[in-house]
Amino acid sequence: MPNAPLRRTKRSKPWLLLLIQLALAAGVACLSAYGFLHMQDHAVTFMPLSARVDVAPEGRLGAPSAASRAMVISGREIPASSPSIVTYRDAVARAAPTVVTVHSAHTAKAAIPLAPMAVVNGLGSGVILDRNGYIVTNYHVVEDATALAVVLADGTTHLASLAGVDAQSDIALLKIEAIDLQPIELADINDVAVGDVVLALGNPLGVGQTVTQGIVSAVVRKGANPVENFIQTDAAINPGNSGGALVDTAGRLIGINTLILSHSGGSEGIGFAIPVDYVRTIAAILKTKGRVARAWLGISTGTPAVGNGALVVSVEHEGPADRAGITPGDVIVAIGERSVEHPQDLRGVVIGAEPGTRVPIELTRNGKRAIVEVELAPLPAAQTSR
Repeated sequence: MPNAPLRRTKRSKPWLLLLIQLALAAGVACLSAYGFLHMQDHAVTFMPLSARVDVAPEGRLGAPSAASRAMVISGREIPASSPSIVTYRDAVARAAPTVVTVHSAHTAKAAIPLAPMAVVNGLGSGVILDRNGYIVTNYHVVEDATALAVVLADGTTHLASLAGVDAQSDIALLKIEAIDLQPIELADINDVAVGDVVLALGNPLGVGQTVTQGIVSAVVRKGANPVENFIQTDAAINPGNSGGALVDTAGRLIGINTLILSHSGGSEGIGFAIPVDYVRTIAAILKTKGRVARAWLGISTGTPAVGNGALVVSVEHEGPADRAGITPGDVIVAIGERSVEHPQDLRGVVIGAEPGTRVPIELTRNGKRAIVEVELAPLPAAQTSR
């Protein structure tokens, strides 16, 4: 029966087809299940929280709740309704109550003989230094004033008197009788650097207390007087800002705004402030003596390459330092009982010191320490007139 195997083959074909179809169906089902599970896992890991769906009490799908409308960034949940903003409101809140407006009255000669004297009103700004009513401003704000008044940030007006002036540094110290004054916090000048964000507070052009923002553009800018480390800023400073505060983003005083460089008379982004350490020194002397004596040491200094102190760069011939044996390359580390951390610390010696005073100076030379005594001399006329 030669055809028997062929018939068996024909009879078994439907069963083979059925087995193949079942196998294919099972494979498709497995792949579908795997894809479904993979999609669910992917959605749980990367789906924004704003895509969460709430279930209504009736069991129906509802809209996302307000609490669920958020994003996940770096593992933190940030509500979409709370955008991040940059603000200096805290710094302003700390500094603004300490900045005042200074009104000054000046009498001027009349153009016509025997005519009444004319009264010229001036306007500037000032900063409260302590609770006892001492206020620092610029000397040119109060120069030759016959009457002075201070308007505090709360709008109250107080008559002011001069506690002392120093024309050479363009600093004046006023005194008012008031209670509950808020003094400004002083910053460390050594923490001030180019690029720092700063705020200028004052009363520009008489429009009322105003805050402008900029950065520290440069430091150690020579000005029109012996303050040789002006802070330069591009914060808008205009007439009326003189004597106002330049503060950091913590609301701490870093300088007193004093002048602008301008071709038009308005702000061109080049303003200068007297640094806070200098202001503090002058104000302390004016408070106790009413004037600022100045002596001469006869050296120029810089920052040493290693360590603290003041590197002696040059020595004036036959000056006080020269006569005491100080030479270029020496590093001054102490004067009297005060250590010298930075070159500007030397200002405390010559500013306020009477000529003829003898001061011990500790220095290092070639790695060895030495102490010399210097007799301070009067400030040369060329420097006094600057």
